[in-house]
Formats: sequence, C-alpha cells, structure tokens
Amino acid sequence: MKIKPLSDRVVVRMLEAEETTKGGIILASSAKEKPQVAEIIAVGPGGLVDGKEVKMELKVGNKVLLQKYAGTDVKLDGVEYTILRQSDVLAIVS
Repeated sequence: MKIKPLSDRVVVRMLEAEETTKGGIILASSAKEKPQVAEIIAVGPGGLVDGKEVKMELKVGNKVLLQKYAGTDVKLDGVEYTILRQSDVLAIVS
C-alpha cells in the first residue's frame, strides 16, 4: 500500500533512537526518548491552507528534526509512519 499525503502534509518514518550513550552505557527501552529525527517518505502538493499559499520546501529523502509529539502515527503493512504538517518540521538535518 502507498501513502500520498494531501495539502501541506508529509509522511515520515522515525529513525531509531540511540541504544547507547556516548559514554558506552546501554539504555533500556524504557529510558529511551521518542526519536525526533525522521526521514521524509512522501510530500503533499502544498497549495492553499487556511487561505494562505503553502509552498512545499521538503523533499523525499530529507532527514528532518520534528517537534516532540507532533503528527499522527499510522501503521501500514507492518511499518510505522507519522503524518504531520510541514510546519511541524523544525529543521532539515544534514
């Protein structure tokens, strides 16, 4: 199944959280924070949103930093994705 976001929305797949600290300590799954870095999987067409023209600046394959707890989580074909507005993306990570 394929996801095609509408309007100013993007579909992202969250990247895995770090399993060890920089000091080499292995973190338990309960100690890990929700990852805030994701990869763009699909981008909507943009257009008019709330009466304002929205130009999509994100592209498929970009790695981005997201707001905490932003978007809606969905699961398709056993893979978890998050759908959110472009404005919920804080930065592109390179």
